[in-house]
Amino acid sequence: MSQDLTLTRNIGIMAHIDAGKTTTTERVLYYAGVNYKIGEVHEGTATMDWMAQEQERGITITSAATRVHWDYKGLKFKINIIDTPGHVDFTAEVERSLRVLDGAVGLFCAVGGVEPQSETVWRQANKYHVPRIAFVNKMDRAGADFFNAVKEMKEKLGANPVPIQIPIGAEDTFQGVVDLVKNKAIVWHKEDLGSSYDVIEIPADLKESAAEWRGKMVESIAEFDDKLMEKFFENPDSISEDEILTALRKATIAMAITPVLCGASFKNKGIQTLLDAVMAFLPSPLDLPPVKGTNPDTGGEEERRPDPKDHFCALAFKITTDPFVGRLAYFRVYSGTLAAGSYVLNTRTNNKERISRIFQMHANKQIPIEGIEAGDIGAAVGFKEIRTGDTLCEEKFPLKLESIIFPEPVISIAVEPKTQADLEKMGVALSKLAEEDPTFRIKTDEDSGQTVLSGMGELHLEILLDRMKREFKVECNQGAPQVAYKEAITREVEHRELYKKQTGGRGKFADMKVVISPVDEGKTGLQFENEITGGNIPREYIPAVEKGFKASMTNGVLAGYPLDSLKVRLIDGSYHEVDSDSLSFEICARTAYREALKKAGPILLEPIMKVEVVTPEEYMGDIVGDLNKRRGQMQGMDSRHGARVIDALVPLSEMFGYVTTLRTLSSGRASSTMEFSHYATTPKNIADEVIAKAQGKKAVNA
Repeated sequence: MSQDLTLTRNIGIMAHIDAGKTTTTERVLYYAGVNYKIGEVHEGTATMDWMAQEQERGITITSAATRVHWDYKGLKFKINIIDTPGHVDFTAEVERSLRVLDGAVGLFCAVGGVEPQSETVWRQANKYHVPRIAFVNKMDRAGADFFNAVKEMKEKLGANPVPIQIPIGAEDTFQGVVDLVKNKAIVWHKEDLGSSYDVIEIPADLKESAAEWRGKMVESIAEFDDKLMEKFFENPDSISEDEILTALRKATIAMAITPVLCGASFKNKGIQTLLDAVMAFLPSPLDLPPVKGTNPDTGGEEERRPDPKDHFCALAFKITTDPFVGRLAYFRVYSGTLAAGSYVLNTRTNNKERISRIFQMHANKQIPIEGIEAGDIGAAVGFKEIRTGDTLCEEKFPLKLESIIFPEPVISIAVEPKTQADLEKMGVALSKLAEEDPTFRIKTDEDSGQTVLSGMGELHLEILLDRMKREFKVECNQGAPQVAYKEAITREVEHRELYKKQTGGRGKFADMKVVISPVDEGKTGLQFENEITGGNIPREYIPAVEKGFKASMTNGVLAGYPLDSLKVRLIDGSYHEVDSDSLSFEICARTAYREALKKAGPILLEPIMKVEVVTPEEYMGDIVGDLNKRRGQMQGMDSRHGARVIDALVPLSEMFGYVTTLRTLSSGRASSTMEFSHYATTPKNIADEVIAKAQGKKAVNA
């Protein structure tokens, strides 16, 4: 079972919608010999898009994992690949994949350049320190511009893109690339699906351009190798291919540069060179620093090295339900070895879990394996309770790795089962879907008794309801989409609360004085500060006060929306020898919260979305006018390949059904993308409407 970890690559393919991620993955599977036939997204035959909803819509919804082998320089490499969705509604899939990957391939459309979702996934990769290479795809399409895409990577992503290939031709004339490392040209054959290619001398008309870009490439990496710099100034031709590859690899892993390649996946051009680049430049598990975690017993920091002989440690990054094997936990092993049938400790629950079987995944197919080692990605079944972000480790050597933080949902809908028979099935279906998707939340509205589902966007919730219908056979009626508002306070207020109850026998007593204010800059959640001196409130009751405030934050005083942050300073109070207990102080804190917040200038916050519209020039005026009507703030207008690009910030409440309006305004020729930007104060007239509606609903249900 033991393997050479230097020959392992754990990579993800990430990009904006329609940049060609799944198409590229399908080509990789074909050339690596896993598939004998190329699957196509538009035909619904892509291996990685195995869900019915993905095949119908031609989009990726869930990240799929697979493994391929690739021969490079006479060595056989093993690659675990995760194909991620591009749609912003499924951003959690990208987030959790990047958390466990060693390297990534950022795909860019040669026509669209750096699009909004490319920026989001790039930021996510920066957050998890994932080295990456870039692949400019769709070089065969009208309007393809490789150098513009490279320029946008620099400007919009703040990256340091270094082309290691330049295209030969573009659009209809795209036929190959100049490899700047080898200083040769590669031209693909059309007749055999691009499986074979010729390595030829650089065409005369590209010699000058190739020399210029090669010089830029060597200059970018020379700071990682002093000898290279000397040679570059003395005699650039004396630099060997191996020297360049070594320096490029070092610089990529250090995230100082992003090597850029190009091709046309759909036309089967550029895949083999992309795979070679993955082996050459992206890190193996051994190239990265050991993973760090906290020992739950001592609270100290510990490391785990990517070594099969070290103590076992893994992170569960995805849970799915399979109709044949039940619940599957995808996990990345950072250290040690795990055999099927053994027990692991889940440090979140502090319970032992039995891993009865281990699988290697190929999209939705499982291949049973006897064990798994450090540096590998697999899936397990047989456990009782594992959630996304849980650390699995040896019982005698516990370690808690940093979990995965997911964005908060911004949109909600109310659902109810169509028949009584669907009621029980709906509960089971929703809990299974919520277990799989950390950005999907379920709660019961206390006032109306309705089940409210929250997610990242209209498409997200639509897909989840479709899955309930197909996979769990549950029919639902749904209400109109609702915005996930939040509440906040604007000023500091001091408040004294006395809670006293006499019910015969032992009573209840708690007394506290608190200062409630907005949190300090950079903080979120409840910022609780205990400033009690001299034992006015006994130490053992303080956690109950904090608990009371924390629990209350789920309901604001204006319209019952949650508060994201609050600062509470407990400055004084008193207690009763007999009647005081923890529960009294918790109830007192809840009452203090409700009363003090009313005086602290409460406001309603609404989610603001970052919207990008790409439209032909002639519809520009109508579209801008419509966005202004929707309370949009224009952030900039740009041109991209003959089309106009409008960037705006628009409140989510104004964006329901926007796609249909946009189609009407532009005769179906404009397209838009939308992602969450931030929360902002809701204008008074709209806030009043929302509050009145919430209070009216309460009165009806009372």
